[in-house]
Amino acid sequence: MIKLIHLIFIFSSFISFNGRIALSVFKPVLLQNKLIKIAPHVIDTLLLLSGFTLVFQGNWLDGEYGWIISKFILLLGYVGLGVLAMRLKGVNRWVAFVAAIICFIAIFITAITKNGFI
Repeated sequence: MIKLIHLIFIFSSFISFNGRIALSVFKPVLLQNKLIKIAPHVIDTLLLLSGFTLVFQGNWLDGEYGWIISKFILLLGYVGLGVLAMRLKGVNRWVAFVAAIICFIAIFITAITKNGFI
């Protein structure tokens, strides 16, 4: 059940990020809406909590856990590049956006294969 909740928040976070990027291009004034400002933080917090729950509930720290560290490092990259994509303009925004998406895909692959890059 926790895994399903985690997957729902993963996709919600991804859709939220892409939606906010689209809004920043086409309707930037909507980004000032209180719900649009708060919702991504709530989604991402619940995503992290469900992830931590999975790690501890599944005793994944007892065995090889390099993949969890890789996911965490990639997550930091995804968040940092996502912030840059929201703040920058022009080509730099799109470079940061694509790099963030690449981090997201790498997190997804790492989660499936449980094979860390470290």
